[in-house]
Amino acid sequence: MKVLVAEDDKVMSKMMCGILQEGGHTAIPAYDAMQATMYAIKQSPDVVLLDINMPGGTGMGVLTKLKASSRTSTIPVIVVSGSTDPAVPKQVEALGAARFLAKPIDPDALLTAVADVMK
Repeated sequence: MKVLVAEDDKVMSKMMCGILQEGGHTAIPAYDAMQATMYAIKQSPDVVLLDINMPGGTGMGVLTKLKASSRTSTIPVIVVSGSTDPAVPKQVEALGAARFLAKPIDPDALLTAVADVMK
């Protein structure tokens, strides 16, 4: 599967891309909100991993744009965040996210979430 990893922290992005590649997936890194939106449209990934806090906009804004576009509305989005706000998982679900994963990321949980949203 092709997975877009929208994460501005380069260390975290590299770690998630490595986990995905070890799991047999192709990982496409994006480091800001605009790049994430553009790559989602142009690359047609099977899944998007989306951080909430990014330069150039927010993950919430990217999620809203992806779900509003006919080209990207069916792509499952897994929001990955270090936010401790208990309302965030419900907010992203209401915006159309398929799943919420809290940082730090557990490699097995990441691979399981990607597999689950593709079922």
